[in-house]
Parts: sequence; C-alpha cells; structure tokens
Amino acid sequence: MRAGAGVSAVDRLALVIVVCALAQLLLARWARYVGHRFGERTLARVREDFVDRALALPASVVERAGTGDLTARGTADVAIVGTTLRDVGPELLVNSVQALFVMGAVFVLDPLLGLFGVLGLTPVWFALRWYLRRARDGYLAEGTANSEVAEILTATVAGARTVEAFRLQERRVTASRDTLRTALRTRLYTLFLRTVFFPAVEVSYTIPVAGVLLVGGWLHGRGAVGVGAVVAAALYLRQFTEPLDQILMRIEQLQSSGASFARVEGLAAAPRAEGDGDAPTPADDRIDVTGVRYAYERGGEVLHGVDLTVRPGERLAVVGPSGAGKTTLSRLLAGVDAPTEGTVTVGGVPVSGLAPETLRRQVVLVTQEHHVFLGSVRDNLLIAEPAATDEELWAALSAVGAEEGCGSCRTVSTPAWARTVGARTARRPSNSRWRVSCWPTRTP
Repeated sequence: MRAGAGVSAVDRLALVIVVCALAQLLLARWARYVGHRFGERTLARVREDFVDRALALPASVVERAGTGDLTARGTADVAIVGTTLRDVGPELLVNSVQALFVMGAVFVLDPLLGLFGVLGLTPVWFALRWYLRRARDGYLAEGTANSEVAEILTATVAGARTVEAFRLQERRVTASRDTLRTALRTRLYTLFLRTVFFPAVEVSYTIPVAGVLLVGGWLHGRGAVGVGAVVAAALYLRQFTEPLDQILMRIEQLQSSGASFARVEGLAAAPRAEGDGDAPTPADDRIDVTGVRYAYERGGEVLHGVDLTVRPGERLAVVGPSGAGKTTLSRLLAGVDAPTEGTVTVGGVPVSGLAPETLRRQVVLVTQEHHVFLGSVRDNLLIAEPAATDEELWAALSAVGAEEGCGSCRTVSTPAWARTVGARTARRPSNSRWRVSCWPTRTP
C-alpha cells in the first residue's frame, strides 16, 4: 500500500480479503462434497467388484488363501481404501491450491527470494524420497501379517471344539503369539518409517524461512530489496508449511491405502472359474473315478489308485478311519480339487472341466460344517433359484424331509419358513440346520 492512500484503501483491501476467504470456503466445501460423492460411489464399485471376484474364485483357491485373508481384504483393506477415496482427494486438491498460492505470493514479492525458498525445501524432497522407497513394501507386509492374524483367529474359533477335544490349546496359543509377533514387527517397521520421516520434515520446514531471512538480509544490505518484502516472504513461507504438511500427511496415507488397494485388486490376478461358454455338458449323472491319485502340497499321497463308479439312483457310503481320504475323495468328486493322476468324470465329462453353474447342478457337496445365512428360510431357499415359486420351494423342502418344521404353517399369513434363521439361530437342532443348508441344493 502506498503512503497516504487513506482509509478507503484499507477498506478495499479488507473487502478483498473477505471475498477471498469466502471463495476459499465455498471452493473447499465444494471440493470436499464432490470428493466424498466420488469416493462413496467408487468405494461401492470396489466393494461390489471385490465380492464378485471373491465369489468367482475356485473353492480350492479360497481354501489355500484362507478365509482370514479374504476377510482382512474385504474389511480392513476396503475400509482404508474408502477413507482415502473420500478424504485424500479433496484434501490434496485444497492444500495443493493453497500451497501454490502462497508460494506464488513469495515469487510476486521477489523472484530471488522465492527461488531460495524453493531450494530450501530440498531436504523435504530427500526425506520424502527415502520414505516412498520403503513405505509400499512395509505396508504390504503389514497387510499380509494382519491377514495371517485374522486367519489364525478364525481357524481357532471355528475349530474350538476340536482344539479342546485334542488339548491343542497351548499349541494354538503359541501359533497365535508367533503370528501376533510378526504382525507387531511389521507395524513397528511402518511406525519407524513415520517417526523418521515426519520429524525430518518438521526440522526441514525451518530451512526455507531461515534461508530467505539470511539472503533477504544480504540483499537488503545492498539495497536490492526492502525489509517489508523480506519479512512478508518469511511469513509466507512459514504459512506455506501448513498446507505442505497436510500434503505430506496425505501422501503418507496414500502409501497405506495404495498397499490396501493392491491387496483388494489382487483378487483380479487370481485364477477365476470360467463361465459356461462352450463347456461340455454331462450326458447323465453317472460318476466314474478311474486310477485316481492325489497328494497335498505339503504332505504325502492320500489316495492311491482309486477306482469307483456310482450310477444314477445308487447310494454309496464311504467309511474308514480318520485320515483315510474320505474327505479328499469327496472334494475330488465335487470338483473342489483335481486329481494328481487319473480322472473323475460325471456323465463322461471331467468334473474339473465343468463350468461352475453346470458343476453346481451336477454335484453338490454338503459337509458337516454347514452354514445357514441370516434371513428367512425362504431367503435361504431362493439362493439357488431366485425365480422359484412357492410350490417349487415346498417340493425342495419335501425332498430333504424338512417340511415338518414349516408344514403346519403353510396356510397362515406368516409361515415358519418366513421367520429369521441364521448361523446364530438359538436352540435349532444340528440336523435341522444341516437340512436348511441342503434345501437350496434341491430346488428345481
């Protein structure tokens, strides 16, 4: 402001400042609104794609990965990605604009002071480069360790009765502690990265201010710049640290969310079950097992040259001691795994080569680890055939001998099969829950 300009000049400047503040408020609010809207929509697509990809995975892939890994990817990792999509984009935009305006103001005051201010940020660049080289691998390792923690806890809870029956408590506790120690080490490593990066950046913030003051003092001594310009440039650079600090924090958050996003999108690279397409169709329901051998990756051979034929209408019971291979044979018949040698066919077509929809129509595996989804009995029935009529659903109930629990209510407005059931259904007999899990497999 020129000397003698009067009070009106101050009023005009004050008005400009108020207008700029209002513009900043409105633009920041608009950016956050657009960012949150974009983030929620994108997050919805990410979740839907994750579920679609998870359901498209072959059962053998899911079992090798572990339910804990899928759970961690679908909960913690997706939540981190969602937070980033909602918050990081708008905040980066707002703070980047603020940083550009502040640094631009320094260059307007004096280009040489602005140049020294930018050069003073060199230590920040080195610290950021050091951090980025290590952060992605660190966060990926942390995500993997969290998945292992979720997996071992899920497996221990699901097999609690077996653990208790075989007195495996100490072994499971030891395994859990080892997994938690690994997870702790990965978290401490990412914490170490942050405790080095952020203090180094905080110390580096003083360098541009100190440099501008020193250079400005030297220039002022030579009459090249005024005291007001030097002080204003130093204050601007001090103000510049706030948006820059926010930008660096969001970059740090991007490293964590980038690792989580890689884990979520990693399902796309996993082998997927193929669609029906031109897959062969079985001629009938005859099952033939010829010269089948099977060995697990970390164990010896379980099946040794098995030959078996099950014709349509026949019932076959396979009995034997624990570890004889009964479950393994069932998995091969259901197409969960492929034999190491030999063939397993249904209707003359290899089971492992059937398309998912065809396979589910030809072979159904119902284990003793049954599951009933939360909802009504009718909802569970409609999983297999969403367009099934009530008569078709009752026929499915009758086929598995389960109509006794619902038959007495067939004619009332709220039948028993419309009542809520689920994994936590109280006092429901085990055989009743098992039948519920069978119902969807018998719909026409």
